[in-house]
Amino acid sequence: MEPISLIITALSGAAVAAVQGAAHGISQGLTQGSAQKAYNDLKALIKRKFAGEPKAEMVLEEHETDPETYEAPLKKKLAEAGADKDKEIIKAAQELLKQLKPEESKAGKFNVVFQGEAKGVQIGNNNTQTNTFGS
Repeated sequence: MEPISLIITALSGAAVAAVQGAAHGISQGLTQGSAQKAYNDLKALIKRKFAGEPKAEMVLEEHETDPETYEAPLKKKLAEAGADKDKEIIKAAQELLKQLKPEESKAGKFNVVFQGEAKGVQIGNNNTQTNTFGS
């Protein structure tokens, strides 16, 4: 999974867990302990990366309550800030996904690394993709 998608997937997974957990009376929506800590760590690293960029900070906050609407703007802000090249942020996103989806993490689902140009690559479940590449 390319870094921006990894970060978005982790943040979105935490947002969904928060909504589902809140509906079931779980504090903060995430299970107590390591998942909450991993989420807080990732969010703090991203906030630090966004420091001085009020629009980026706002998009991150809004994504927490409405991930679908704010996914594209957050991807853009993460790319502009260079979060996809920040090893600390990538590692924190991987850790959060391990906490949120341990079975999928064990299978290596979230540990995809590209070493060079990759075109037409798709990773995930139930995806549809159409590629048109120029010569």
